[in-house]
Amino acid sequence: MTEVMEGYYYTKSHEWVSKESDNQVKIGLTDYAQDQLTDIAYVELPDVGDRFERGAPLGVVESVKSSDEIMSPITGEVVDTNTELEDSPEFINDSPYASGWMILMSAENLGELDDLMTTDQYREYLTSL
Repeated sequence: MTEVMEGYYYTKSHEWVSKESDNQVKIGLTDYAQDQLTDIAYVELPDVGDRFERGAPLGVVESVKSSDEIMSPITGEVVDTNTELEDSPEFINDSPYASGWMILMSAENLGELDDLMTTDQYREYLTSL
């Protein structure tokens, strides 16, 4: 069964967002996304200081099956990336919500989180796929 974390926010393109502090959020791929991609072999993450609008591509994940863009669920600036994924992209498959996190972003408007799906809404969305 697909793991969906309580208290996180989700996108239809299967990114998750967790609020880390007053204005910072962590972003990664959901368990469903990593399962669909299968064995992730490469991750391209943005640079610290890069700024992205909500909905803009901010990185790429490549697997033996396909290559997919990571979309920014909110508008903000990258303050950190999980550099361990450069050498160990399989962390996304092994632990998408913990060691497989991708980006820490400083949000310009946390109100954008209200436009994302809640845990229950995402579970419901997954049943329609």
